Amino acid sequence: MSANTEVLNVQLRDQTGTAASVRLRRSGMVPAVLYGHGEENRHLAVSAVEVKTALRHHSKMVTLQGAVSDTALVSEVQYDHLGIHVLHLDLVRVNLKEKVEVEVRIVLQGDAIGVRSGGILLENMHQVKVRCSAAEIPDFLALDINDIDLGGHKTAGHLVLPAGVELVTPAEVMVVHVEKPKGSDDAVAGA
Repeated sequence: MSANTEVLNVQLRDQTGTAASVRLRRSGMVPAVLYGHGEENRHLAVSAVEVKTALRHHSKMVTLQGAVSDTALVSEVQYDHLGIHVLHLDLVRVNLKEKVEVEVRIVLQGDAIGVRSGGILLENMHQVKVRCSAAEIPDFLALDINDIDLGGHKTAGHLVLPAGVELVTPAEVMVVHVEKPKGSDDAVAGA
């Protein structure tokens, strides 16, 4: 699992503010700010299509080309009130060797024994925070759930971490558990 890097073609924005941002979005672009490493902030415009593709691929790292050539971490994404359209991106310059802390999604693998016995699988978390070099950000972390029985659970500490990736989320935090269906104990007690 290696970092999923998308290329974003960027243009410089000479106008900032609400009105300029609205005009930019109407033209199919997303306003963005690139900052970090003691360099000046750069106000950028990125194609909304490229932004959607990068986010759909869960990219944490992006390579910027065009008006700016740099490697950046997608720090924050602001969506509209419906959570559909991207309104703004915050990008942080990174050196691929430096350690960064990022959220990485969890992918459940397998079928829990407890679910086959009639239990309900509940996910408490969909992502965890890890620390690793910017070049080694995993696309996802796998969690094997085959052996979770009724009443059982798996924590962040059960995640399989690639070499060089360190868990920042506390290891004891519950990620997923299997509950007995409501009323199943009452039915047994009543019989």
